[in-house]
This record gives sequence, structure tokens and C-alpha cells, in this order.
Amino acid sequence: MDNNYLSDIIFIPDSIRLIAGFLSALIITYVSVPTIIKISDYKQLYAFANERTSHTAQTPTLGGLAVFAGFTLAVIIFSHRDAAPELAYILGALITIFFIGLKDDILVIDPRKKLLGQILASMIVIWLGRFLLSDFHHVFGIGKVSFMISLIFTLFVFLVIINGFNLIDGIDGLASGIGFLASAFYGTWFILAGSINYAILSLSLAGALISFFRFNVFGKKNKIFLGDTGSMIIGFIIAVLTVKFLESNLTVSSKFRLGSAPAVAISLLIVPFFDTLRIVFLRLKSGKSPFRADHNHIHHILLTGGHSHLSVTLMILFINILLIFLVLLFQDLGSVILTFLMLTFMIVFIFVFPVIRKVKK
Repeated sequence: MDNNYLSDIIFIPDSIRLIAGFLSALIITYVSVPTIIKISDYKQLYAFANERTSHTAQTPTLGGLAVFAGFTLAVIIFSHRDAAPELAYILGALITIFFIGLKDDILVIDPRKKLLGQILASMIVIWLGRFLLSDFHHVFGIGKVSFMISLIFTLFVFLVIINGFNLIDGIDGLASGIGFLASAFYGTWFILAGSINYAILSLSLAGALISFFRFNVFGKKNKIFLGDTGSMIIGFIIAVLTVKFLESNLTVSSKFRLGSAPAVAISLLIVPFFDTLRIVFLRLKSGKSPFRADHNHIHHILLTGGHSHLSVTLMILFINILLIFLVLLFQDLGSVILTFLMLTFMIVFIFVFPVIRKVKK
């Protein structure tokens, strides 16, 4: 044997790997959270009310540690050995993201330094791992692109997704809920497409997020937040899965190939995508830094209607699922039209919902 992988000794069916990856991530995350909460209580590592949060109580903010532990261990143990070269870059970048987020959760770092760290982590997989969006799927008639354009655009996609999840992490269960929807969808598609390694990555994240969601949304004595560590970890992993999905969809069997794949990816991430575009536009329009926190996010607007965190989260998740279903149903319309319709729907929803609530009052 040239190495000590378990698969060299015992053959493990792919179905067992998938189930084991999901369950191990779920269990590891679940048992880690209470310990992390105890340490946070002892060290007084809490999230306090600020310009971005909608919470008032002091709550531990290191839930990202549990998600990181559950996901990473599950992937390392149950991934195929032939995924090791590519997996090394993904995990290396993930560890980078982990420490950037951890430092920000404990000490708070300058947003520009955090952005530089995100660029470094993203470039590990993009440049060293050649993890690139090489084709624009004929959006605006553009197909294959040059290496430099591919590199710049892929980096942009990574940064938008990472920071998108960071921005929507303002109410209970929203970031983890959207992350679960995306990872569950990607996991299902990768299984059908025969890409077991990425199915394991997807389902391991889904398992970890289920456990975190339970404590974040329904925890009373054991309530915990993702923190920047958790939201950036989710964003980074989803960015990896999104790039892999878009590239794999170009070559997968026609039986499982999705039309308008870019629009499908956007439908999965419409909430962080739309919120990021909207927030950056509003901040620049008012002459503020795009890095400055405020209360203009989608979830803040919905909370003004008198809803609880859980009802707002469930409402947004329902809208997200509805848009995913509609994009899959009408994928023949093309990515440009579908994306325009999704953004239009989100704009109308944001403006109409507060008016409806005022009328009811």
C-alpha cells in the first residue's frame, strides 16, 4: 500500500460514504456546540448588540467552530482517496477562512484586512487548484473565456458568495437555512451526476448545518450564533460547490444536464446575492463605505413588520424554495431572462411586504 487510507483496506460503498459523511457531520457538530457554549461563557465570548445585529441578548458567537469541525472531519474521513489532491487545496483555503473568521469573532479586524484574507483563501483553490469558471454558458452569447478573465470572474464569484452569507447572517437560522438549501440541492445533483466526492462535501455541510440550526433557532439555554467564522465557512464551501456545479454541468450526461445552469445557481443563492447587490448600491448611493454595517438588509425590513426571527427566516426560505422550483420549471427561458425575473420578484417583495403590514395594522 502506498498510503494508509481506510479505503485501501476496506471497500466502502459510495452510498455508505454519503450517509456516513452526512451523519458524522451532524453528530460532531451537535456534540460540539454545548462544549463551545461552555467555553464561551467561561471566557465571556459573546455577541453584543451592534449596528448589524437584530439581537439584544448576550449570546456565544463561535458556532462556526462546530460547523468547521463537523464538516472537515466528515470530509477527510469519508472522501475518496482520488479526491485528495483537490481536497487539499479546498481544506487549506477553508482553514485560512476559519482563522480569519475566528480572529474577527474574538478581536474584530478591519473589513479591508478581512477582504484580503478572503482573496488569499479564494486564490488558493482558484490559482493553485485551477478551480475556475472557464465558460459563461452562453450568457449574452459568451462561451469559453480566457484564463485571466476566468480567474478574475471566479474570484469575484467567491467574494460575492462569501460576503453574501456574511451579510445575511443577522437573524436566527437564515444563513444556515439558505446554506442547507444550497448544499442539499448540490448534494442531490452531484449524486445523480456521479460526482460522489462533491456529493460528500455537500451532504457533510448539510448535516453540520442541521445541527447548528437546531441550537441557533430553537436553543434556549444552548443558543449560539454562527459568527463570522461560520458565515464565511458556509459561503466559501457553497462557492466551491457552485463553481464545481457550473463546470460539471457543461460535461455531465445530457440526462442530468440542467438548462440555464447560471440561473439555477443564482436561484439557490438569490437571497445573499440580491441582498449584497442592494446593500452595496444603497451604501454607495448615500456616500457610505460598502463595508459599513447598517439595518437595511432584507431581514431587517421584514422584522419591522412585527414578525419573529423564525417567521421571517421561514418566509425567506419559502420564497427561496419557490424561486428554485420556478427556475427549474422554466429553465428553457434562459439565464438572463430568469435572473431578471428573480431580481424583479425580490424588488417587488421588498417594497410590497412592508406596505401590506401597515395596512393590516
